[in-house]
Amino acid sequence: MGHGGNVIQELTTDHREVEEIFGRIEALPPGSKDRKDLADQATIELVRHSVAEEAYLYPAVREHVSGGDALADKELADHAKAERIMKDLEGMQADDPRFDTTMAQLMSEIRSHLTDEENNLFPRLEAACPPDALMDLGDKVRRAKKTAPTRPHPSAPDTPPANKLLAPGTGLVDRMRDALSGRGKQS
Repeated sequence: MGHGGNVIQELTTDHREVEEIFGRIEALPPGSKDRKDLADQATIELVRHSVAEEAYLYPAVREHVSGGDALADKELADHAKAERIMKDLEGMQADDPRFDTTMAQLMSEIRSHLTDEENNLFPRLEAACPPDALMDLGDKVRRAKKTAPTRPHPSAPDTPPANKLLAPGTGLVDRMRDALSGRGKQS
């Protein structure tokens, strides 16, 4: 899918990509090894997306949107819940009796979060933030995703400045682990 444009276009493209992966998971039979491979792909995309949002989107919401602190805090709480679910999922194989239930829980949590962002947060940010600032945020989000972690780290900081300082190093370690293990490679 095409990436680019302002922050809302970039993040909405990410949402569609994750939903496409979820659809592929749902189309496979329970216990299929491909379900685990796709769950890993979804986790990689979700973690990168979340790290970029936490570094740039939510600070912009706090700055530009009326009531932005409460809105950003709610989104961060959603991220924390999803990250704990992804951490649980990380330790499971597709034939684990808990895998399907945990995957369904993650998909439900993420779908609810995406709907809330697209129907509530994004329109409010777009109305409050100048177009050039939205474009700049899109560039920052794209750059952040390139160095972001690819695995869930529930105890990592989720607000600036600590998250911006630690994410690139953690991301490097995660990408090295992924390369060595083959995690996230499409089958």
